[in-house]
Amino acid sequence: MIKAVIFGSIGTLVETSDIQRQSFNQAFKTLGIDWYWDKDNYKKLLKKSGGANRVNYFSNLNKKFVDSKKVREIKTLIFNNYLKNNFINPRDGVLEVIEYAKFNNIKIGLASTTSIENIDAIFKTLNKKIEKKDFDFIGNNELIKKVKPEPDIYIKALNDLGVNRDECIAIEDSLDSALSALRAKVEYIAFPGLFHVDDDFSYCKKCLNKLDISIFEN
Repeated sequence: MIKAVIFGSIGTLVETSDIQRQSFNQAFKTLGIDWYWDKDNYKKLLKKSGGANRVNYFSNLNKKFVDSKKVREIKTLIFNNYLKNNFINPRDGVLEVIEYAKFNNIKIGLASTTSIENIDAIFKTLNKKIEKKDFDFIGNNELIKKVKPEPDIYIKALNDLGVNRDECIAIEDSLDSALSALRAKVEYIAFPGLFHVDDDFSYCKKCLNKLDISIFEN
């Protein structure tokens, strides 16, 4: 019996992939860095977990040093400012799953390893369609030592939710994030994000373009 559903990232709630890409490009421009990440480039870079890691990888590839921490800082400001000033609807089926879980006393978690600032901005852009109070656990990068694809955040979520791994179903939008669930031995539903439709979700329970309550079936 499923006792908890865990959304694996902010990207499982709302599609922000291209907004993040554009925010990186604006950060490069602000800092006078002559880089531009088009959609194909960004899709490949997303195989690297974490914005700073992507910048470092691209920096090494182009043999040009940039301050990845500064880039990420400026990008985050641009990204969060956009979200705070624009409303974005939840991804297809997310509201249905949350409402079903609440009605059936199924606990709800968000196993994100992004920053608290990013999480706050996501709930702001959702304009109360989904709120923090809907969740029994919300993760962030300050709660664990190792971010995804390590399993730390799932282990933390399971402990805080008070459920066993076989009583839980996860929802993941990227392979890198899904590996975290797999390493924690949590079964997951693949719900690919915009730039992750070609990811290899071989070990998922099922792959959906739209969430529905069938995810709770054993």
